[in-house]
Amino acid sequence: MPAPTNPADVNPQKHRTGLSRIVHAGGYSMEGLRAGWHETAFRQEVMAAMIMVPTAFWLGQSWVEVALLAGSVLIVMIVELLNTGIETAIDRIGPEWHDLSKRAKDMGSAAVLLSLLLCGGIWAAALLHRFT
Repeated sequence: MPAPTNPADVNPQKHRTGLSRIVHAGGYSMEGLRAGWHETAFRQEVMAAMIMVPTAFWLGQSWVEVALLAGSVLIVMIVELLNTGIETAIDRIGPEWHDLSKRAKDMGSAAVLLSLLLCGGIWAAALLHRFT
């Protein structure tokens, strides 16, 4: 029997349209956030965001500054979720060590580091601007 060529034949979710598709996509997004909550780093970032995002509204002197401050915090959480997705996919392939698996995980980790440095730089600049 030939393999199905239509993606909807493989994944019945592809048949959804309109509001039904949006509702189900929202559900999948919530499941992703719940899965991310099981990661210690993501929980720590959420806790920091609970303090930093409201602080961004106090510290920022314009909507652009508030957007940069709050947005940089959200970017860290987004990159952390993507890194966790990469790590999870690699772990599903198998537990054995492989150079390409290590490379993928290291690159995901580097992306998190860069997002943290970006966030830290934006916040440091805003704090210096506000208090000097």
